[in-house]
Amino acid sequence: MSISGITNTALSGMRAQTPRIGAIANNVANSSTSGYARLNTSLTSVASGGVQATVSPTASDVDPATELTDLLQAEQSYKANAVVFETGADMWEMLMSIKRD
Repeated sequence: MSISGITNTALSGMRAQTPRIGAIANNVANSSTSGYARLNTSLTSVASGGVQATVSPTASDVDPATELTDLLQAEQSYKANAVVFETGADMWEMLMSIKRD
């Protein structure tokens, strides 16, 4: 895999966490609303590399412990993808430095 492929995959991972965190925030905000359908985020791999998020309502109730766990998981996933992206950017910078010399 190329450096740009690695950074693009990491970027898609970070982008996928945005709707996931939004769904979690929506679930917490509407946890007391009667008839509210909890939003669930599904992550699927994309053929070109990376991941895509799909948010859909479920029939389950909002559980604060589940939402907190999901939020922590989304945060860690975002951070891991950010580290990969930064490493890829550093590798790219090093490669350009070697090429100039």
